[in-house]
Amino acid sequence: MSRVQRLHRVLTTRDLPCDIWLIAAAVALAGLGWVMVSSASVGLLDNSFYYFRQHGIFLVVAALGCLFMLSVPLEAWRQNAALIFLISIGLLVVVLLFGQEINGSKRWIALPGPLPNLQVSELGKIGLIFYMAMFMSRFTYDLRLRAFTLWRPIAVLAVPASLLFLAPDFGGMVVYSVCVIGMLMMSGASLVLLIGSGGALAAGAVMLVVLEPYRLARWTSFLDPWADQFATGYQLTQALIAFGRGHVTGTGLGNSVQKLHYLPEAHTDFIFAVIAEELGMIGAIVVILLFALLVSRAMLIGRKAELAGHLFGAYVSYGIGFVIASQAFINMAVSSGLLPTKGLTLPLVSYGGSSLLVIGMMIGLLLRVDAETRHRPRRTPTPYKSRSEPRLS
Repeated sequence: MSRVQRLHRVLTTRDLPCDIWLIAAAVALAGLGWVMVSSASVGLLDNSFYYFRQHGIFLVVAALGCLFMLSVPLEAWRQNAALIFLISIGLLVVVLLFGQEINGSKRWIALPGPLPNLQVSELGKIGLIFYMAMFMSRFTYDLRLRAFTLWRPIAVLAVPASLLFLAPDFGGMVVYSVCVIGMLMMSGASLVLLIGSGGALAAGAVMLVVLEPYRLARWTSFLDPWADQFATGYQLTQALIAFGRGHVTGTGLGNSVQKLHYLPEAHTDFIFAVIAEELGMIGAIVVILLFALLVSRAMLIGRKAELAGHLFGAYVSYGIGFVIASQAFINMAVSSGLLPTKGLTLPLVSYGGSSLLVIGMMIGLLLRVDAETRHRPRRTPTPYKSRSEPRLS
């Protein structure tokens, strides 16, 4: 075997026990996030090391969550997917009834003692992915041959989406919807009906914006943030100032001015603006490339699992890829002024215990799918196929 062939096998992770590129991208983003959270939170509290310490603890918890998901067989999650989804729905109802309201939205359940607040919508992503992956792996042929079968998962999606609407958590609704529609697209469902469904959801989103005054104000401020830069356009204008100060190479790590009580939520929702200010355009592009690598590896793991007949693992990987891609895109687009303001964290980078725990669990699931595909590379192509279709030889 030539050196070029050996290098190719290493780059494609064929000679490695796991997908090293997925791990490298996740670790790089998590490490960068820890550094940037520590930098962005300077001056928020008297204790400058509080967020540094807390974020480190969250990373340890996320690593433990990753190891736990890696150690559990996918079949266990498939068999209990419906129960996990129902539990996530129950938690969304609980947060509506007893949740802690912050900035006009009920998204968190206050936990006792020193434990951080629990953001239920983050945990709900895993429940939704499990249920949809279970459904699509079982009814793969129905989704491809009977076009209107896709209305069943869309109807199921309407339940958590409605609860998120009541919270309200418009950003979470978008991520949930992109996840399900993306998984349906990868399952081979009718593109015509998917486009129609996406159009209907987009029309509904427009109606939600028009009918709710605060959402309409956010939209108009997004179109022209400088028209009311000290009120509705304040967050976006401060983020744009951070981008402008960063130029190409940035002001240097720790030298951000916008994080000093100018830019709200600098260590969570708008951490990408701080990265752009301190590390410049180069740092922002590196973050984008790392997310592109992470998402591409997730989709590649899903494709390999699908070709090997591991349909549940394949759709789990696709769902995780769409969740990470949509949430990262929305967060970075909001910070740079491409989308209206939404309260979404940047996966693996922003401060937040629930977000880090869930993304760590997702990375563990991807590694589990990859491991099962490597150890069992051949399997019946349709192990959960519909009874109404004849089994292929």
